[in-house]
Amino acid sequence: MRCFDIKGMSCAACQSRVERAVSNLEGVTLCQVNLLTNTMNIDGPVKNSDVISAVQKAGYGASIKGEDAKEANDKVSHDEEATIKVRLISSLILMFSIMYLSMGVAMANLPAPSFFQIPSILALTEMILTAIVMVINQKFFISGFKSMLHKAPNMDALVALGSLSAFLYSTYSLFIILYAEHINDFSLSHQMVHNLYFEGAATILTLITVGKLLEARSKGRTTDALKGLMKLSPKEATVLIDGEERVIEAKDVKLDDIFIVKPGDSIPVDGVVIEGFSSVDEASLTGESIPVEKSINSKVYSATINHTGFLKCKATRVGEDTTLSQIIKLVRDASSSKAPISRIADKVSGIFVPTVILIAIVTTILWLLLGSSFGVALSRGIAVLVVSCPCSLGLATPVAIMVSTGRAAKLSILFKTAEALEEAGKVDYVVLDKTGTITEGNPRVKQIIPLSSYSTNELLQIAASIEKRSSHPLAKAILNYAKENMIDILDTSDFQTFPGNGIQAYIDASAVCGGNLEFISKFASVDNKIKDQITELAKNGETPLLFSKDKSLVGIICVSDSIREDSKAAIASLNAMGIDVAMLTGDNENTAKSIASTAGIQHVYASMLPDQKESVISSLKAKGKVIMVGDGINDAPSLTRADIGIAIGAGTDIAMDAADVVLMRSSLNDVVTAIKLSRLTLRNIHQNLFWAFGYNIIGIPLAAGAFYIPFGLSLSPMFAAAAMSVSSFLVVSNALRINLIDLTKLKLNKKKKIKEKKVMTKTLKIEGMMCPHCENTVKKALEAIDGVIEANVSFKSGEAIVSLDKDVDSSILKDTVEKKDYKVLSIN
Repeated sequence: MRCFDIKGMSCAACQSRVERAVSNLEGVTLCQVNLLTNTMNIDGPVKNSDVISAVQKAGYGASIKGEDAKEANDKVSHDEEATIKVRLISSLILMFSIMYLSMGVAMANLPAPSFFQIPSILALTEMILTAIVMVINQKFFISGFKSMLHKAPNMDALVALGSLSAFLYSTYSLFIILYAEHINDFSLSHQMVHNLYFEGAATILTLITVGKLLEARSKGRTTDALKGLMKLSPKEATVLIDGEERVIEAKDVKLDDIFIVKPGDSIPVDGVVIEGFSSVDEASLTGESIPVEKSINSKVYSATINHTGFLKCKATRVGEDTTLSQIIKLVRDASSSKAPISRIADKVSGIFVPTVILIAIVTTILWLLLGSSFGVALSRGIAVLVVSCPCSLGLATPVAIMVSTGRAAKLSILFKTAEALEEAGKVDYVVLDKTGTITEGNPRVKQIIPLSSYSTNELLQIAASIEKRSSHPLAKAILNYAKENMIDILDTSDFQTFPGNGIQAYIDASAVCGGNLEFISKFASVDNKIKDQITELAKNGETPLLFSKDKSLVGIICVSDSIREDSKAAIASLNAMGIDVAMLTGDNENTAKSIASTAGIQHVYASMLPDQKESVISSLKAKGKVIMVGDGINDAPSLTRADIGIAIGAGTDIAMDAADVVLMRSSLNDVVTAIKLSRLTLRNIHQNLFWAFGYNIIGIPLAAGAFYIPFGLSLSPMFAAAAMSVSSFLVVSNALRINLIDLTKLKLNKKKKIKEKKVMTKTLKIEGMMCPHCENTVKKALEAIDGVIEANVSFKSGEAIVSLDKDVDSSILKDTVEKKDYKVLSIN
């Protein structure tokens, strides 16, 4: 994905024009243009130069986005607001002068020099002042007419046409006045003064400029969260160079540099502690107010604050790779991406301005045919041009997305895309991993039960020796316990892991195994008494791990992981929102049910291998939208398969890469907050779109005079310009309300339960699949069968798990696979 800055866009029509121009380039697979941030995201094998050229041919400017460009853009944005302010003040002074002459002197006989009683002098003065206003606001004319030359008129074209039409008609009236005075027809010259619309031409430009200033200020506030994150970036770092401390710019710190952090200092880059002990305030990243203790081998992060002690650290992530930089990138990317709901406004925006111009022409002609004067007919046409507002359509979605992603970032919730933000609130199922998600993820040894002639220390030594190469949390619990009890750990060889089941290795010449009951039963005899004991232990929420040596059962080590304090409340909140909550775990069924019962979860899927977890997600997707929440490597396939994957912040990088949403804090309450924020955002977007469409649907007919004959209602060009200038401001202001709403107290309508489809699964044992190509061949063949929702095929296990929404005869499944030259051994 590449990002470009776009210059010259003023409304949704501009956005649509740029999007079409770039989308038509060969190789572009995705093009999203954001009016709010003036950026464009594209994907596909196309040269940057070709993209820039296409944008320029469409009448706009483009440049590749970067950090330096971002700082420059912020400065440009600030300078632009200052320029608009100067334009506005100058225009207001001139506009009030024109209005004093046209309304005060000509109509109300307010005091003025006597020569203004001569119609030609009055009209000529108004024309000169109006011309100056037009020069001051020449941007509308340059942009508007340039867009018409490129056959893609924008909002500036509407403003330019409206103002210029009023100016030209008034200039025509001025020539009539001059002619009338030349032939001494003073009655005609005084009459024509009332046909001057110079004040209208000036007022249209001035009021639109008011709207532009309000819009610029409001849009600036939508990026406050992003600017706040950028301000957190440390400016300086103290590094060790040849044994001496030197202060350099934080951006100049290199990978593996040694840097010093003294009490009160901000940590400049991500790193690992190599010397010292301290507590660090990580609230800027995680939102947690309690400082985190750091010692040797602890990770530290950029923009966090060292509180008490001295730390010497080694840089592990610098520049754009730091955690803070990645957060800023995620927020910026999400803000500049497009939500699916924006397609409605995009479709309308592409034809909006040409349609409005056509309506204005037809309005003018119809009023002329109805017998109105040219001045009245023209006034109606101008009112149509200036009342319409494509800006509000273009801003309706992106402002809400920008505010919401910023609000989410402040709450330590990172949405990677606008689509994830929109879709999260629509979910029917939330599936939770157990370890590290519902539980603390820090399991501890609770019981050690040696069997046969083995002692407690011997059992612990064997278990720790084979678990030392495993990365599973339960293995770490055993290792930590062994170290606490000063148990000598033996060397092992031929280590093998069986995901979701257990491990095997050799100590000297003895085969040693560890794992669940089903796995150990393959290597050692387990009598019924021990099986009953294991069942009871599991019912109490403990995970029994069995260990064997040379086909003899050595003993049982029970490990348990406590439920997080906030898990139960978060799950209750999800249920109250009408969302079904399920737990997905590789742990045994009894332990899983015990944890689920305590947490308040009704649906439990236990003893799941990673590919089986993915299959469960697929079957739930056939019934509704699914969120998967996890933190481990084995959760990555499920996170990817779900409609929305949410990674717990304390989890692995792989889980975070696979997820659509990242929670910086390891709290399930943030899942509730993310869903609430999504629903609130979608509601806000609907309000914005309703206002944008409703405003134009009512405003354009009113300006055209459709309500004049039946109700006597009409809209002058000046009031039309005022309404138009306020419309975008209201849309942006409505979006900013998202920052003011307390999400903990937010009450949203309970989601209606969907009518579940009847879904069944069949498992095919297949012989002959040798590689991913075979896997893909079988998958495509099975999914082509009517009634098959999805087929999860694995050449490694030789299985295909088929999800069906109606009964499909097993013979059809078998024949389909065997036609591809594979053999079906069984179907269950």
